[in-house]
Amino acid sequence: MPVLVTGARGKVAQAVISRLHSAGLAVRAASARPAELAVPAGVETCELVLDRPETFAAALRGVGQVFLYPQPAGIDELVRAAEAARVEHVVLLSSSSVLGPDAETDPLARHSLDVERALAASTLTCTFLRPDAFASNSLGWAWPVGRSMPVRLAHPDAHIAPIHPEDIADIAFEALTGDALTGRRLTLTGSESLTFRRQIEVLAEAVGRAIPVEHITRAEAEQEMGAHMPAPMVSSLLDLWEAATHGPAPIADTTETLLGRPARTFGQWARENAGAFTRR
Repeated sequence: MPVLVTGARGKVAQAVISRLHSAGLAVRAASARPAELAVPAGVETCELVLDRPETFAAALRGVGQVFLYPQPAGIDELVRAAEAARVEHVVLLSSSSVLGPDAETDPLARHSLDVERALAASTLTCTFLRPDAFASNSLGWAWPVGRSMPVRLAHPDAHIAPIHPEDIADIAFEALTGDALTGRRLTLTGSESLTFRRQIEVLAEAVGRAIPVEHITRAEAEQEMGAHMPAPMVSSLLDLWEAATHGPAPIADTTETLLGRPARTFGQWARENAGAFTRR
């Protein structure tokens, strides 16, 4: 029975597809635009559009497990379609933000929280992976770094424990192919707490030159970030980072605790992606 991987253009989903395919397992990669997918030879592709329930039955036909990206649009209909298709297990790529005290009203958390609730109310066996900050979030600094400009931050000393996306893919693969993680709710982090300032120092080491940091006001950050994302999301992020200035980020589950393998470091991610911080 194939594993259905939704959001198959995403980096984690692509890594999960690659692992499943390399293990000789049948994979069906789903996307709203399947013709644009780049998948290994032999991987089936299909259309799945979460606000178009008429695409669900074909995508789920014969599927044993689903690796699901969180998208609240159409989630109730998708859950019902998965139950009707007798899907055995759903592994959800959720977010640690659902554990926050303001998850009900936080736009970052509510996106994943609604999906978790729909799955939890179903008859499906579900595993929730709740990663904290991705190491790849630092790609947001690529534009100024590539132009030798300072990285402008309202909270440069906020602590996070960034997780390498490949570690998330390793844990997801284990959840889809073994029994040890089935049904669990797992908060995932990297193995080290780093401030944004320290992350930038690590990136500087990877690219071979200094990267200046400019401390800006919240109002300046709101204006700059608001050019790329909705104001409620900007406010939520800045509140989160302000709270994170008070001490090291907690370390939760990692590939070390779950798989017995050392977690990939932010330094490793920075070296692997140093080219993204060079102006092209």
